[in-house]
Amino acid sequence: MTTAVYLLCLARSDLLPAIEGTGVDGQNPLFLHRFLDVTAVVSMVSLEEFSGPLAESRMQDLSWVGPRACRHEEVVEQVVRLSPVLPARFGTIFHSLESLEMRLKKHHGAISKFLDQVADKEEWAVKGLLDRAKAKEELFSITLAKEEGHLASLSPGMRYFQEQRMRAGVEKELNSWLKEVYKELASVLIHYASGFCERRVFSREATGNERDMVLNWAFLVPRGVLADFRAGIDRANTEHARHGLVLGLTGPWPPYSFSPSLEMDPGE
Repeated sequence: MTTAVYLLCLARSDLLPAIEGTGVDGQNPLFLHRFLDVTAVVSMVSLEEFSGPLAESRMQDLSWVGPRACRHEEVVEQVVRLSPVLPARFGTIFHSLESLEMRLKKHHGAISKFLDQVADKEEWAVKGLLDRAKAKEELFSITLAKEEGHLASLSPGMRYFQEQRMRAGVEKELNSWLKEVYKELASVLIHYASGFCERRVFSREATGNERDMVLNWAFLVPRGVLADFRAGIDRANTEHARHGLVLGLTGPWPPYSFSPSLEMDPGE
């Protein structure tokens, strides 16, 4: 069997003196490979499992990927309790420790800078879920109340016609309202974060939720202001829940959304 070096994450050498457990295959042990003040958390894997003709099909097989991806995450979370980390993406392999060290040498400056940047910080995910029917009905009610004086002066037929026109315009009004909410919410939460990025928004089929995912954000939050960050989420929910918009907060996560790729391609 031809073996390869599987990289799980990078950490500070002085904060990670040792590590225990197995790698993503659940068999080969974890070990540390040090380069100056940076340590790579690695294990050996079968090269054929992650590279070659069958590797692509395996990566589409959730029964194969699932337990290995979970183990990858478990190891990174184990390390992040001790040191800042630069997590590698799932499936990052090198043909040898020498090729890994060459990559560490080439990008040592960027790696070290990133580990400094994420020290004492955590990634938190904010997802916005919208009950679209409820939101439309609430906006229609608000518009109806504003126009009640005018509508009261109309004949029943004209009033019905005007109300239908108002209801047809609610979708556009809803999109405008959401844009304003996004802008306001982002400005509040970014105040407490040292990093922010927008992530992919998934469909109902992908999330399994009856509400529409309308935002999916990641924030890098210093631990010292986490309570204030949470409070910002709570205030937003208090304000917008009646419009059908609910924000969910999950974390802490290792800083996956903010990690530089460093050109760490599988098969390096």
